Amino acid sequence: MDQKRIVTKTGKEIIYEKLILATGSIPTVPKIAGADLPNVFTISKDAKYLSSVLEKTRTCGNIVIIVGGFIGVEVADELKRAGKNVTIVEIMDSLLPISFDPDFGELARKEIEAENLKVYTSRKVVEIYGSKSVEGVKLDNGENIPADAVILATDYKPNRDLAQQLGLKIAEHDFMKTDEYMRTSRPDVFAAGDCVQHRDLLTGKPSRLMLASAAVFDARIAVSNLYGLKVIRTNKGSLNAYCTLIRHKAFGSVGITERTAKEAGFEIVVGRAEGIDRHPGKFGNTSKLIVKLLFSKDSRILLGAQIYGGKSVGGIVNIVSLGIQKGITANDLFTMQIGTHPLLTSAPTSYPLTIAAEQVLC
Repeated sequence: MDQKRIVTKTGKEIIYEKLILATGSIPTVPKIAGADLPNVFTISKDAKYLSSVLEKTRTCGNIVIIVGGFIGVEVADELKRAGKNVTIVEIMDSLLPISFDPDFGELARKEIEAENLKVYTSRKVVEIYGSKSVEGVKLDNGENIPADAVILATDYKPNRDLAQQLGLKIAEHDFMKTDEYMRTSRPDVFAAGDCVQHRDLLTGKPSRLMLASAAVFDARIAVSNLYGLKVIRTNKGSLNAYCTLIRHKAFGSVGITERTAKEAGFEIVVGRAEGIDRHPGKFGNTSKLIVKLLFSKDSRILLGAQIYGGKSVGGIVNIVSLGIQKGITANDLFTMQIGTHPLLTSAPTSYPLTIAAEQVLC
């Protein structure tokens, strides 16, 4: 492979001036005894593989999902809708532990268990057992859970095969190394998405961020600056802005959690507000709304947010994400001017972002 030419698996030669790599990520298989048994699956981004998993699990009544992150939780929700008996096993003390603190993880657990899904937290799978196929899993406390299939929603690693062939520099955790404009170690090659090393906007540390929204952002920056820096990037890091829907409730998170803040050395204060997303509450289609905001203790700069409620959560997360990128403070949120409508938003007298910010100013 020379500098301006690549050859596909089918032997087709492609000549390029600029090349953008978006090779994504691939699932990893943890070192668990029995992980190579039939009916043990990963959650790949390969549509053909996922179709085969769907087909093979049609006759499975009991399914265990290992790891209760957002992929595991979403898969569990879908499998339950298909009539399966589903159990989630999470090694940490709450569900969704990367994006949410335990109080919001408990909200997620209640939503899941309301659908008669079984959840184990602070438990580790030490063995997947069976003779010719999966028969169950064994936990670190000795308990056995019967299973016809096991889904590993564990971890992903960057797909860097092509990067190695091109001789590109590799960063921490095997990601491709790029600058803030998505340029790799070769000036004619850019990279975007799961295969790229991101750095957390707030901590500056390497991040294992792998989200579609982050990939699209990367791509916008790369494409806009292929032939010169035309779109100047003012946000020098990446934010873990994320939403999911569990049963009928939405969960959103952006920035750092209390756990991450403590590990990074931030001193924080927390504002919290509860209300409804329409007003008054007698209207139909209203949802309870819980907002948790994390601010720097001294500057009151917003560092993170966790939100629970109806479908309005997605829009709120995106607004908060922009606020964090711009260094918004508790005072900014408390004094911000908003538009409200009974059928669309919380009441202006009890707007959750404003109330949560007010708590840390008093």
